Amino acid sequence: MDPAVNVALLWVLFAGTHMALTSPPLRAPLVARLGERGFSFVFSLVASVSFALLVFYYAAHRFEGAPGLAVGHTGVLHGLFLASIATGFALASAALVAYPRSPYALFAEGTAATEPWGIERITRHGFFMGVILAAVPHALLATRLVGAVFAAGFVVFAALGAWHQDRKLAARRGARHADYVARTSAIPFAAAVSGRQRIVWSELPWRRLVGGLVAAALLRSVHGQIFAWGGAAIVAAVVAGAALEGVQSWRRARRRALRPRAA
Repeated sequence: MDPAVNVALLWVLFAGTHMALTSPPLRAPLVARLGERGFSFVFSLVASVSFALLVFYYAAHRFEGAPGLAVGHTGVLHGLFLASIATGFALASAALVAYPRSPYALFAEGTAATEPWGIERITRHGFFMGVILAAVPHALLATRLVGAVFAAGFVVFAALGAWHQDRKLAARRGARHADYVARTSAIPFAAAVSGRQRIVWSELPWRRLVGGLVAAALLRSVHGQIFAWGGAAIVAAVVAGAALEGVQSWRRARRRALRPRAA
């Protein structure tokens, strides 16, 4: 079977289990049986394994199969692609800083703030939008179809993930999340342009935005070695980063839950 098809199937496995486990019909009974932390462990394990399979397979077959579009390797378009990738890294990095206090954070039920803050005023899905900005150029630049499918998978997963999160939380939280959605936008700056939101520049995590640009530059300098050792470094970074964000979210939710008792 063509490597591009296999990568697409592995994306379906990762994205499908990711969304199925967080859908109310499946999540609710699992949480009732395992508890919130137990469910989070099972979810993280399934996500980590399925993501690792995707990356390991792509790393082993990234030079095989049909050619890709391979556009934008020179000229103005190449500069635009690099700018999009750098902006995507900066946006995703900034969104990770705000994640523990975000309405989308783990363990945020009943404690999440409903007032948009910082990067949320630009887009309520900063991480997903950052992934899309970085992945679209990679899909077009890819010299092999398998690489284009691998990168396009991030675009589709991020878009579906943003939609799925809003749909899930609207069903769970009702008017509280609907109000948050009404005052924000998924597309960067759309809410500000339409007058539904204002950008407070002093709230933005400027150091993390710059850090994201630096990270993009460093990754470009070692681009040829990113998938060395079967992509183990990518898997380790993503899994460790997700675990760290989960722990920070749990600690924040726990502190907020204890405040009324302390008072």
